[in-house]
Amino acid sequence: MAVKKSLAFKRRRKGLTNYKKRLALVKGGMERVIVRRSNRRIIGEVAMYSEHGDMITAYADSNELKGMGWPSHSNRATAYLTGMLLASKALKKSKDSEYVLDIGLSSPVKNSIPFVFAKGCIDRGMKLRSGVEIPDTVYDCSDTAYAASLKKEISKYERQYGAYIKAGKEPDKLNSLFNELRSKLAKE
Repeated sequence: MAVKKSLAFKRRRKGLTNYKKRLALVKGGMERVIVRRSNRRIIGEVAMYSEHGDMITAYADSNELKGMGWPSHSNRATAYLTGMLLASKALKKSKDSEYVLDIGLSSPVKNSIPFVFAKGCIDRGMKLRSGVEIPDTVYDCSDTAYAASLKKEISKYERQYGAYIKAGKEPDKLNSLFNELRSKLAKE
């Protein structure tokens, strides 16, 4: 008689969900701040566990920043601003809640996209727990000095910053645009 093997959940088989980590996050009973990164955008959600599936209470997408004048890319500056945007949406619904950071299958590397996103949430006023120390440094768009130095080599400059130029943004002026948008999101 053959022994029947149990088949693992589809999301576990495909490597999309770590159920052990998810269970630990859900057991805490706090709302989760979920951060996911794709090649073109950064998505953040505030989710609360329910037996019938997670309930999303706030959602922010880096594409929303395009309407505010920021050229959306999947980089750290965009992650920080998207975190601030999510926090401003979540704080409109509940100001005294405490949240836990859910980075999914991302590696917990210092100053990576999920932690810069979390820093944006914290700077906006969210009470966020994570198992990793998030640095207290003030974040800015530090690419502008490099952009100014690359302007002499036109082919490299256009290859590196072509998307910004196509969007009508000067790469060496991104820091002022970043600070302007950050102060605008801090007031919302």
